[in-house]
Amino acid sequence: MSDGQPGSLSTWLRLTLIPGIGGETQRKLLSAFGWPDAIFSASYSSLHAVIGEKASRLLLDTNNVAAIAAAEAWATGQGQHIVTLADPAYPRALLEIPDPPTVLYVRGRLELLNQPALSIVGSRNPTPQGFENAGRFAAALADAGLVIASGLALGIDASAHRGALSVSGGTIAFIGTGIDRIYPARNRELAHEIGAKGAIVTEFPIGTPVLAANFPRRNRLISGIATGVLVVEAAVESGSLITARLAGEQGRDVFAIPGSIHSPLAKGCHRLIKQGAKLVETAQDILEELHWPVAPHTAPGTPEQTPSLSGNVELLAHMGYDPCSVDELATRSGLTADTLSVMLLHLELEGRIASLPGNRYQRLQGN
Repeated sequence: MSDGQPGSLSTWLRLTLIPGIGGETQRKLLSAFGWPDAIFSASYSSLHAVIGEKASRLLLDTNNVAAIAAAEAWATGQGQHIVTLADPAYPRALLEIPDPPTVLYVRGRLELLNQPALSIVGSRNPTPQGFENAGRFAAALADAGLVIASGLALGIDASAHRGALSVSGGTIAFIGTGIDRIYPARNRELAHEIGAKGAIVTEFPIGTPVLAANFPRRNRLISGIATGVLVVEAAVESGSLITARLAGEQGRDVFAIPGSIHSPLAKGCHRLIKQGAKLVETAQDILEELHWPVAPHTAPGTPEQTPSLSGNVELLAHMGYDPCSVDELATRSGLTADTLSVMLLHLELEGRIASLPGNRYQRLQGN
C-alpha cells in the first residue's frame, strides 16, 4: 500500500465508496476543500454550497466502514496497492485527462504506471491475421521499451497483453470490474500472469460486478495512460472506436492498421484513417512517429531476447525467396513456433522480410 499522501487512506476511501457520490462530485469537493480530511471536516452549509443538499446528506450520513475496512485489508496483500490522486505513484498521464479517477486499485508492478505506454485495442472477435498482428506489434513495441496497455478483453486485447509478456515487456490491463473480479473468465490465467509480471488496474471498488456501463468508462484510462492508441481491427460500431475518439480528445496519437476493403473488421480502422488517424503497416512506423529510440530494449536482469545475427542469417537461408509458412520454416529449421515468431518479427522490423496473408513470409530481394 502506498503512503505519503495528504490525509489518511481511509478518508480517501470514504469519499470514493459512498454510493451516489461519483467522480464529478468528488472532483468538485477536492477542488473546493483540498483533501478528503478537509471535506469531512467541513460544515453542512459549506458542502451544500458546492454539491447541493442530496449529495451533502449522502456524504455526511453514509456509513461505509465495512467497505473501507475491506479495501484497506486488500491493500495489505503482497503486490496490492491503492493509489490516490495525491500519491506520487499516481499515473502522471492520467492527471492530464479531464476526469482522472480519485483512487486506483492496482495489482502488480506499480512503477509501470509512470512509464511511457502505447495502448493496443481492437475487436473481441478478430480475424486470425488481426490476432497475430496485435501480438506482433505489441511484442515489437514492448521490446523497444514501451509499456503495452489494453483492456483484458478477448481477442485483440488478450493478444496484445501476451505479445508484451512474450518479450518480458511490461503490460497494464485496465478492467471494468472490482480488482477482485476477472472478466472474462477465459482470461483468468492471462490475468494472473499480468498481475505477476505487469499490472492490473481499476477505479471500481472491490466487489464491483460486471456492468456494461463501466467498460466505456474504463476506456478513457486505456487511452489516457498512453502516448498513443493503436487500433488493430474494429468494426464501425466497435467500442475500440470509442477509445480512439477519447484518445483524440485527450491529445493522444491515434494509429490504425488498414485491411481488406471487404472485411467488416477493417471498416472501423479505415474510418479512423479517413478522420486523420495515422496508417501504420509495421511497429517501426509507430516508433518513428513517436520519435522513439528503435534499439531493442532489454529489462534489467533479464536475458537478451534479440536473436543473434547468425541465427537470422540461417533463418533467411531456410526461407529462400519463395513465400513460406511458419510451419514450413519450423520443419526446415527445427526451431519452435515461439522462437520463429520473435526472429521473424525482428527480420520484418529490419526490412529483410515481408509478411503476407495467410501467416506466410517472404524474403525481400537483396537480403
